[in-house]
Amino acid sequence: MSRAWTHWATSADLVSLRVPAHDAGTGLTGASLGQSQYGATFVLDVFDAYGAGLVSNPNVIVAGSIGAGKSTIVKMQLDRALRRGRRAVVVDPKGEYGDLAARHGVTPVALGRDGWCSPFSDDEREGRDLLRALLASAQGSPLTNDQHFALDEVWQRLATPRPVRVLWALYQLLAAHLETSTPSAARSLALMLYRFIHGDLAGLFDGENEPLVFSGRLVVLDLSAQWSSNSLSVAVLSAVAAAQQVVARRAELGYLVLDEAWALLGDVDALRWLRGSWKLARARGLSHVLVLHRWSDVAAAGDAGSAQRERAQGLLRECETAWLFRQPQDEAREMSLALGLSSREQHYLSGLPKGVALVRYGAHRSIVRVRPDANDMGFIDTDAAMRDGG
Repeated sequence: MSRAWTHWATSADLVSLRVPAHDAGTGLTGASLGQSQYGATFVLDVFDAYGAGLVSNPNVIVAGSIGAGKSTIVKMQLDRALRRGRRAVVVDPKGEYGDLAARHGVTPVALGRDGWCSPFSDDEREGRDLLRALLASAQGSPLTNDQHFALDEVWQRLATPRPVRVLWALYQLLAAHLETSTPSAARSLALMLYRFIHGDLAGLFDGENEPLVFSGRLVVLDLSAQWSSNSLSVAVLSAVAAAQQVVARRAELGYLVLDEAWALLGDVDALRWLRGSWKLARARGLSHVLVLHRWSDVAAAGDAGSAQRERAQGLLRECETAWLFRQPQDEAREMSLALGLSSREQHYLSGLPKGVALVRYGAHRSIVRVRPDANDMGFIDTDAAMRDGG
């Protein structure tokens, strides 16, 4: 008889990976996500890991090639968190979380079709910073000094308390500048705000009716209608900002999943805003979960050595938990550079079988075969999942 090996490693390999030869996983209790090397049950919840001192922040990366198992592990972790009474918001650019939503008795919300949500928090500074990022993203370039001045000036003219329809109120204050063709900072801002009120972004983050209010433990924001449009990064940024409010509004630990994270990593102003939010994750009890399908998306954030790429890589390095699935050799090199992985870890990434991940949690490493159970099979994408591991 012959034995089929799924993966193998020598004790020297495991030591270099910082995985002990008797790897018993995290030592945490809870529902299993799979099996670590040599068959120990693997359990990992980032908030429990933070409480146990395994990690110093709750942010997570999930990365790997298509069909390697990213979607499966994200959905499994969300399901286990929801069953423990935690909250979760998913920014879903491709409409892939419908089955998970159905399992928990909720319907995904398609912004623009089912209503609109406001991305602005009650905090004055946060609101203004988000507005700057939104308009710069819509413009496709940083705001000029004149635009910053004009924006600050019109922001001060908003009524107190701040109106529910912030974007509409700002547009009304600047609309008169559209009556002339003379270029000005105020006119350029009015044109960008027009997109949110009457243009390609209308109905997403402003509307005539009251904004949507999300009260359930799971919220799925479906942005699939914007998937192939040039406005995806603006829509994702707004949705992430709105989603953060949903989780932070109640004093409960929660997850914010951002699938197709490249939409923000490649946007200078969106990335700058996201980095500021990243640092508040612990204070808010919020775990950002970034899902990357191609690691080269990080390289696409900017040229080698550029400030933009350094910001993107810095953001990812600050994620102390990472589920790293198989990557092609060239992508594995990019991942190694971005995350500061060892040469041995880089080598393993390009050879991992489908459904097996190198899991980094703080200073620890485990090689894990993800094993969905019977309950999981009802909501994971089985075409991209690990049937041979379940």
